[in-house]
Amino acid sequence: MKTTTAKIIRELGGLMPRTAIILGSGLGGLVDSLDMQVRIPFSELEGFPQSTVSGHSGELVAGKLAGQPIILISGRVHYYESGDASAMRTPIECLKAIGVENLILTNSAGSVDEDMGPGSVMQITDHIDFSGLNPLIGEPSDNRFVGMTNAYHANLSAALARAASDAGIKLFDGVYMWFSGPSFETPAEIRMSRILGANAVGMSTVPEVILAKFFDLNVAAFSIITNYAAGMTGDELSHGETKEMAPKGGENLTKILISWLENNQV
Repeated sequence: MKTTTAKIIRELGGLMPRTAIILGSGLGGLVDSLDMQVRIPFSELEGFPQSTVSGHSGELVAGKLAGQPIILISGRVHYYESGDASAMRTPIECLKAIGVENLILTNSAGSVDEDMGPGSVMQITDHIDFSGLNPLIGEPSDNRFVGMTNAYHANLSAALARAASDAGIKLFDGVYMWFSGPSFETPAEIRMSRILGANAVGMSTVPEVILAKFFDLNVAAFSIITNYAAGMTGDELSHGETKEMAPKGGENLTKILISWLENNQV
């Protein structure tokens, strides 16, 4: 199954990309920035999960961004959709099989820091798996014991930070805490997350980081801040707010990625 699916992806326009990006809620607009687009719905890729979240289109897109070949996974599946933390295993395994080396993860997140408001971009430097879930539960081999000390690739992350500076984009950095969702966090949970050292909270990404490390990919990740977390403003949170604000931060993230691609052999 995975061999056949990987073969389909590998033949996409003969691009042979070394970099792939998984797009978070509301960030599908990055797809429109690609030249020479080739799109395949997840439904045509055996083993690929079907997203049920509005704002996630569910397709694989190959093309060129800033002249560099790249693959976009538009439509991640979250743990809260089916109770499966390993839902994105097949897409990530297939990326590895076709020769992808760098995986950039993006998400929409709530800010725990008052200085990092909606529309900001935060590079994830570390994470807290508060859910206690793991996509490698049930993996039979000893490879399941994945080291996470350097979960986020230092050189790749540094290059992306330089790209942000070159593009004139203010880039925050910090720790991302994963809650299982789909309900938003309570004010008490946000106070706890701040005490534990989190800077942003969300419902994705961490399982994909673990899977990417399992498959020996270089990982970098970004959060687009769509709101202040629960209890910080007194307003109730909503997915609609996420979808409305994500494209605004997504424009800056796109500029960062283009700057990085223009100045690095990827």
